[in-house]
Amino acid sequence: MIIPVILCGGSGTRLWPLSSAEHPKQFLALLGNTSLLQSTIQRLEGLDTEAPLLVCNEAHRFIVAEQLRAINVAASKILLEPMGRNTAASVALAALYASRADEKAVLLVLPSDHTITEILLFHEAIKQANVFAEQGHLVTFGIQPSKPETGYGYIRKGKNLHSGAAFEVQSFIEKPDLVTAETFVRSPNYLWNSGMFLFSAKSLLHEMEQYAPDILKACKTAMSTEKEDSDFCRFDADVFSKIPSLSVDYAVMEKTDHAVVVPLNTEWSDIGSWAVLFELKPKDENGNCLEGNVVALSTKNSYLCATHRLLAVAGIEDLIVVETPDAVLVVRKDQAQAVKQLVEDIKTR
Repeated sequence: MIIPVILCGGSGTRLWPLSSAEHPKQFLALLGNTSLLQSTIQRLEGLDTEAPLLVCNEAHRFIVAEQLRAINVAASKILLEPMGRNTAASVALAALYASRADEKAVLLVLPSDHTITEILLFHEAIKQANVFAEQGHLVTFGIQPSKPETGYGYIRKGKNLHSGAAFEVQSFIEKPDLVTAETFVRSPNYLWNSGMFLFSAKSLLHEMEQYAPDILKACKTAMSTEKEDSDFCRFDADVFSKIPSLSVDYAVMEKTDHAVVVPLNTEWSDIGSWAVLFELKPKDENGNCLEGNVVALSTKNSYLCATHRLLAVAGIEDLIVVETPDAVLVVRKDQAQAVKQLVEDIKTR
């Protein structure tokens, strides 16, 4: 049986000031009436899976528990990280926890801040991936690129394993420059790296033993300090802080000989910036997305969001303006990725 592992520990700084350390984007209802976390879980309806296993920051435990309660979902457990240690640690902890109850556990690892439109295609891809996971492969899902996106990593497909439904992973490519991304989009051999995975806990732990033994050892030590408290599972903060911080891509997927990619041909986004969110939103006749108490004159192709006060603009184009009780952000759409650096500068000051 497949166990969904929902990773909801990210900080979402690229959507500041709406997304903050106290209330990151995965807990916001950015597209509809449910939060991104809730939508991630609801997207699994119709699949034969176990209760989800969630991994989140300890500071967000009550937000997570309340959002699950609001959609009538009971987690098998919520693993609480005292501090972020990236996805290799999160996935390793989930694998160690799940394998205690079932040594044949298969984990469907899902970030909690994605949007996917074609749910049935998503389900079919998971079923196809499960065939390879049961054979000991570590499966990732690759998205058919729709544009030369420089904010995503890419996967180069290798040998065709099953009539185009799965391929060996030839290589992972970090976020490319625009010229390189344009060549990738024109080629049939490249997919966006979605950061979603399916593998057995046993296979993942075996590969970590080989390629990331320091992370695995530190996670086992952290697991030895585990204390269960109702729906939560806590770890000693001092011990946890010693876990090396590395993504599961770097730690395992880029090194293993057992990586397989299943293409997923659907609209997908990790909502990684205000510009990306703007693209997903409905627009008015001037190409604007207006949310909240907004008055706009002679304004085009802009995202204007007011959460607390009246926001009035005139004569602007291609801007993002977000007003919250704590801060106001004004940035050109083509500079939306700079928001992360802005947040770092604000913290420094």
